[in-house]
Amino acid sequence: MLDPYVLVGTPPISRYLSPVKRGSSIGAMEKIPKPVSVLGLGRMGSALAGALLGAGHEVTVWNRSPGKAAALAGRGAKVAGSVAEVTGLVLTCLSTYDDQQEVLDRISPGTVLVNLTSGTPEQARTAAKWAASRDIAYVDGVIMAVPQGIGGPSANILYGGAEAVLAEVRPVLESLGAVTYLGEDVGLPALYDLALLGIMWSTMSGYLHALALVGTEGVTAERFTPLALGWLDAVKSFLPPMGEETATGAYETEVSALDINAAGLALLVEASRAQGISTAVPRPIRELFDRAVAQGHGAHGISSVFEVIKQS
Repeated sequence: MLDPYVLVGTPPISRYLSPVKRGSSIGAMEKIPKPVSVLGLGRMGSALAGALLGAGHEVTVWNRSPGKAAALAGRGAKVAGSVAEVTGLVLTCLSTYDDQQEVLDRISPGTVLVNLTSGTPEQARTAAKWAASRDIAYVDGVIMAVPQGIGGPSANILYGGAEAVLAEVRPVLESLGAVTYLGEDVGLPALYDLALLGIMWSTMSGYLHALALVGTEGVTAERFTPLALGWLDAVKSFLPPMGEETATGAYETEVSALDINAAGLALLVEASRAQGISTAVPRPIRELFDRAVAQGHGAHGISSVFEVIKQS
């Protein structure tokens, strides 16, 4: 069985998905300029095309609004008059899967399609089935970076699909960022994407709630944020053992029991209400903790809330 944390052409990487850095000798492949097309020139699509041009590739671009291609054309990109003109390796970065499907219906058979449009696992799998019916090789990917980071050392793109296909196009994809291969299942990148974004959104929402709470007493973000960053460093150290506990179901703890944390959450909700701010962020978390306590996990660690989250 293919290890889910394998980069194409390289040994397994760590279970924390630390990708092999671009330029590393591990699994290195000669980077020869190749023709590639980019469909969709929003901020991210334009960044992708720009990075490919910067790496010396022959880039063709297409967008519904041709005016968005002007800057890239000035850098040497060829502007396609229609989607039917693109062949070979095609990258799509459109707003939705509906937009993408409308565009892809005009792509020629024999194309290698790397989809970088955000969606759900099921949407990716449906797109892959459609591609197979049209003799189009399909790889799904998700971009774990902002447009400004594309082509730089911090950009990481997660891919799923046939290993042989990804190996073929990897020299081009490495121009965009680190290549992290999750396996043959084209639905996995979207699943990872949404899971990781969930962590980001939850963390940011918690931070904004904290700013609102301390702000009721005149504490500024400038004063509070250094403490928040230090606290996040401490919190992230709990993630690996929590992950192991969810895998084994061994939730016993000598650190901090769930019922104590549930009581703390009740205080947070109460204080938020008393200070005149919304309880929309902590209240659902309190409800999860209370449900887990009611189901017998009060003496267990916080990771036992996982059992409640799994319930529909």
